[in-house]
Amino acid sequence: MVGPTRDWIVRQLSLGEFSTVCEVWRKSAGMALKIAMVAFVLSVLAHVGLAAVGLLPFALKDGLLVNTIVAPPIGFFVALFAYAVVGLAIFDLGVSREELQRISSTDVLSGLANRRAFQDAYTDRLEDRVMILFDIDRFKDINDTYGHAAGDMVIARVGAALRKIFDSDCLVARIGGEEYGVLCWKRSIEEVHALAETARRAVAELKFSVSGQAFTATVSGGLAAAPADLSFGAAFSLADKALYAAKAEGRNCFAGGEARAAAHNAATSSAAQLRA
Repeated sequence: MVGPTRDWIVRQLSLGEFSTVCEVWRKSAGMALKIAMVAFVLSVLAHVGLAAVGLLPFALKDGLLVNTIVAPPIGFFVALFAYAVVGLAIFDLGVSREELQRISSTDVLSGLANRRAFQDAYTDRLEDRVMILFDIDRFKDINDTYGHAAGDMVIARVGAALRKIFDSDCLVARIGGEEYGVLCWKRSIEEVHALAETARRAVAELKFSVSGQAFTATVSGGLAAAPADLSFGAAFSLADKALYAAKAEGRNCFAGGEARAAAHNAATSSAAQLRA
């Protein structure tokens, strides 16, 4: 009996968490009203008890009248102020925590997810996925020729182009330097490969200009299927090897995923023939 009663009292007096400042004031008002009512009842009982033993220094009727007029509003506003102060502090801490979580998982330059968030997303999704690694071709030449500010501009705009194309059931991240990672789920490897080609062409069509000097940039990519039981390290290694193969093939192209796609198409064709 004591345990449930204690839990009930704790629930009644707990503020919990807040999503808005208005919610802080709404819950504080509710708590203050409860406290004012409890305080009023206790005060009435105290008056009656003191009057019963002859210790009340004034008439019970007068005491109850004054108590009814004064105690509830004073108790309400004192409790409201106290709970609001605590509630606003809790709200600020919650906002700060969410902001810290956002900052810790976001790449500052591109505004994309960072490597840590990319790896966490991979680990959290226990389903078949497809991983792509993009790398800006000859990025060092861009920095050396046009300056690091131009390199930062290229990183940001390429990231924006990738995010625009991989806009649903996908996560785009900058995982270091001029390298990006894309994680897709609920999509076949053929669909992801088509999106990757679209992204490659979109980046190649971007126009950059620094001090009147125009230039372009391209990306190479490596794609790997990542079944639910494949670790992040293993999937990353497969995509990385495919990326290096694309670089070796001359850049501005993709590698990886073709064999899986060919097998899928062959299996589909065989199944169709059997049904026929």
